[in-house]
Amino acid sequence: MERDPKKPGTKPVKGAAAKPRPYERPRGGAARSVSELMPEVGRTAFRRFGFVQSSVVTRWPEIVGARHARVCSPEAIRFPPGEKVGGILELVVVPAHAPLISHVIPEIIERVNRFFGYSAVARVKLRQGAVKPPVEDRRPAAPPSLKPIPMELGDSLRDIGDPELRAVLESLARSLGDNNEDK
Repeated sequence: MERDPKKPGTKPVKGAAAKPRPYERPRGGAARSVSELMPEVGRTAFRRFGFVQSSVVTRWPEIVGARHARVCSPEAIRFPPGEKVGGILELVVVPAHAPLISHVIPEIIERVNRFFGYSAVARVKLRQGAVKPPVEDRRPAAPPSLKPIPMELGDSLRDIGDPELRAVLESLARSLGDNNEDK
């Protein structure tokens, strides 16, 4: 590499043999499912609105219990500048339940701090408004055809030749089995 003698302090002049390579985008590896990408997408939106961890919102019924989650939901956690402790948890509460929630604030603070693993929340600020009820994970009951037939009734139904009559009698036997379990 040579220096241009006319200009002192200039960088070396590259030879004709060195050509710049075209930019190649780094490959991301294997394809990822949308469910893997959603926490990353949601994380930035939640941080923008004051949540350090989006799991506080998604797991709110686990943190405070289903009873309280129906009447209040977290809106934001505001921390003092430059700190991640001693924050203010802002809750939206159904107006009729605000007095009840104000009495259980110490319990909510304890549960949220237990969830974080350190004393992240020091105070709770309530705002009255509409609360969207949490999505409950209720799985539908098994269809009647998958419920077992009681043993004492099942053997006698196998001898019936007509498939429609057998299906109706099996359904009746299943419903009789359900009634016996309730007692």
